[in-house]
Amino acid sequence: MESSIQPGRRSIYTTEQLIRYFDHISLPHQYYDMLYDETLESAIPNDNIEFLTSLQRHQLFTVPFENLSLHYSTDHTISLDPDRLYDKIVIRRRGGYCMENNLFFGTVLRSLGYKLHTAGARVSNAVAGHADGGYLGWSHMINIITFSDGNRYVSDVGFGSNGQTQPLPLIADKITAGIFPQELRLVYENIDENTNDDQRLWIYQSRNTPQDDWVPAYCFTELEFLPQDYEIMNFFTSHSRMSWFTYQIVVVKMELKGQEIVGTTMLVEKDIKRRERGKSELVQICNTEKERVQALKRWFGIELREDEIKGIKGLVTQLA
Repeated sequence: MESSIQPGRRSIYTTEQLIRYFDHISLPHQYYDMLYDETLESAIPNDNIEFLTSLQRHQLFTVPFENLSLHYSTDHTISLDPDRLYDKIVIRRRGGYCMENNLFFGTVLRSLGYKLHTAGARVSNAVAGHADGGYLGWSHMINIITFSDGNRYVSDVGFGSNGQTQPLPLIADKITAGIFPQELRLVYENIDENTNDDQRLWIYQSRNTPQDDWVPAYCFTELEFLPQDYEIMNFFTSHSRMSWFTYQIVVVKMELKGQEIVGTTMLVEKDIKRRERGKSELVQICNTEKERVQALKRWFGIELREDEIKGIKGLVTQLA
């Protein structure tokens, strides 16, 4: 069953699609059961931050941040079509990179009755360890959710290991817990590269411990970005040789214990590491394509088709 189209030409998923998604992410039964007991429109507590937090954490635990389609596929392209994303994430139990995961999650929230819009973000060079700072061009997406009381939250399920573990209040300087002992916050200020001193942007920052300096991850605007904006961003990110997504394989899945995000499992090229509560461990090194394909299934639950496995032949990311 395909999604329908809302005014403004934004897709929404059907009740049947949402129920299958909740099955996929193992949503706690205190929310899950309501879908069967009442109509969907009246069942979901749209202004309930507890529900939104649980939904985001189960999404992060189940749906990995990954760019495998640029390497293990026949066409090496990324689609932002909501129905194709639903098939990839829910039916095939895969993940995606930032625009895929956040567009999919935003469509889920919109289907549940949340008032939201998406905005573009510039990723900081500091994320890659460049001391000179600065930002890349528009290459990331976030969701901004507005509750009926006017409170706003930023939801991001597509930033990998340094991403949010829960929706962040759109409030400057409010510190929120990340994966222990990490802390997160938003600041509202200018960036050095702007020539207009009056400009202000939201900057998402993190620090590994309360004693560390804050490191900018990305900056974003409240201006709504349109689907055609993301098509341009997606084309560059998935095709340009300047984009690391095209020459490096990354898969990140957050680990959930109870209702708390406690760590991550991450594959970068051939190394798989697990991090829990600030401690990191190398758990596997993949020396061949066969080993990496098996590791994707073992550690991330990702099963690639034979035609996808063959798609990496001849690429710079191919192992022996």
